[in-house]
Amino acid sequence: MHKVFGSSNFAAAVRRLFLAAFAVFVATVAAVSTAQANPKYAGIVIDAKTGKVLYSENADSLRYPASLTKMMTLYMVFEALEAGRVSLNSRVPFSANAAKEPPSKLGVGTGRSVTVEQAILSLVTRSANDVATALAEYLGGSEQRFAQMMTAKARSLGMTKTTYRNAHGLPNTAQMTTARDQARLSVALRQHFPQYYGYFSTRSFKFGKQTIGNHNRLLGQVRGVDGIKTGFTRAAGYNLATSAELGGRSIVAVVLGATSGARRNAQMTSLVQRYLPAATSTRGGSNLIAKNNTSVAPSGSAARAAGGLPQLPQTGPMPDVRYTGVAQAYAAAPAGNAASAALNTMPAAPSASAPPVPVPQPAPAYLPNEGAAAAPPATAAQSVATAATTPPDVDAMTTASTAPSGGWVVQIGTSPDRELAMELLRDAQAKGGKVLRSATPFTVAYGDGSKQIFRARFGGFDEQKDAVNACKALKKKGIGCWAAAQ
Repeated sequence: MHKVFGSSNFAAAVRRLFLAAFAVFVATVAAVSTAQANPKYAGIVIDAKTGKVLYSENADSLRYPASLTKMMTLYMVFEALEAGRVSLNSRVPFSANAAKEPPSKLGVGTGRSVTVEQAILSLVTRSANDVATALAEYLGGSEQRFAQMMTAKARSLGMTKTTYRNAHGLPNTAQMTTARDQARLSVALRQHFPQYYGYFSTRSFKFGKQTIGNHNRLLGQVRGVDGIKTGFTRAAGYNLATSAELGGRSIVAVVLGATSGARRNAQMTSLVQRYLPAATSTRGGSNLIAKNNTSVAPSGSAARAAGGLPQLPQTGPMPDVRYTGVAQAYAAAPAGNAASAALNTMPAAPSASAPPVPVPQPAPAYLPNEGAAAAPPATAAQSVATAATTPPDVDAMTTASTAPSGGWVVQIGTSPDRELAMELLRDAQAKGGKVLRSATPFTVAYGDGSKQIFRARFGGFDEQKDAVNACKALKKKGIGCWAAAQ
């Protein structure tokens, strides 16, 4: 009798274990089968350190990007910022064409303007279509020209199946992409512009009397998620590109064509929770997504019609990267100069005889106290560093210590005079409070002779978040700045 009873308990325990395992299996299969039952669905998850594909379904099938388009619009904006063509305080004018775009929109009237930073925040949170068009006209001379520039940039990043026709993602049957291409763009945004990527984690921002929330409901809800972008049109379905990092592991995931926002979010949550623990926690390799120059100037007539618009950077600095070793996920990336081929199909850039396109100078990052000599903004030639050419002579200087050799730095401005640059640093440190208390102020000299300028920087930040937080504190005090890897 005792044996029979013991055997019965054992059998019951086995059944319970089997049922528990089966329930987990059914839940996983249900999520996958839901995706498979939807013909629009496509998805991919990659390990952002190694490039290994952890999950893939229809990853190379053509889909409509919807507002994921604005990720490339922002890539172009960040590129212009990094090269000094514009600043966060530059004004973006709204034409009648931009102002009439359908929602979602910021609602800026014809002839009015917003700052570049407000434009960035409105794309990240509200996904404002009117702002996307205004940026396209501002940076490209026309929306059509800017779309050509976006497509050329996509080719240079190895996005072999993506074509852009507008800057916002509203329906256009020729505007197509793939989940793999969007994952590649997600990694490139973090890798190439770590100083600006933090905008994608913005939960809300205030514009006039409005407080605008982010459409990405996973922010603050799913551990590790820090961006990137949502999208929806009736033709595209519900799209989402997501980056997540936790415990030294990093992934990028893309879901395209979900049948509802709730199902999209549930699918992405499932992918993050399942595959983030499977990502490597070791440092990635040295293969990076190439940061190639493919930007072209607006056509002369378009630029003149717009009153003189900035030419996108021809070269730019190469910041240290957060994600490395992504080549494996993109083994199908084209060899040769596919970007050049894309550029060859575009209207010709202005000839040498055409009137030059004026390049607006960025607004000063910081204004000294009244009576102090203001540092003139750097020229385009001074503000652009070229990795492919011989680097300029660099003479790092500081008053109390040597410049930090690693980690992250915060730059607050430039000056042709070293002492004025140090004065900027002393004043900023006094206003910055505790976030700058242990930071090291120093200047870095670029160029020589009359062309020498001094960049005013704070060093000593071990982590990106420390530098970004310090910069945020300075901005609240009215001091412009940006954070970058040393």
